[in-house]
Amino acid sequence: MLFYLTIFLIFLYFKVARVYKKEENFTRLIYAQNMLVAISAFALYIYGFNHLNTYMILGVSLLSFIVTALIITTIQLGIFIDGKPLMGISKFYKFMPFLALLIAVLSFRLWAI
Repeated sequence: MLFYLTIFLIFLYFKVARVYKKEENFTRLIYAQNMLVAISAFALYIYGFNHLNTYMILGVSLLSFIVTALIITTIQLGIFIDGKPLMGISKFYKFMPFLALLIAVLSFRLWAI
């Protein structure tokens, strides 16, 4: 279950990172953070292909890709209550370093089991 959650978080991170790259300045810190998540994703998929069924990995990856795309699109369009935005994409930008660290820890945790 931890594997599938980490896949979802990786796709969520990269969707937010793609939007961040289009809207904000791209710094070396963000680049390093993206590289950390990319290495963690690579390690996670190696773990998955070694320990799980290939069709399950591909199916969950496709489903996670679609769900995260819908989530980010919804947030970009805006969720409004009484004319005020409830949540914006800028709030997600603040949590990107924590999400990157969480992905790295979860990926490491899977290899440590």
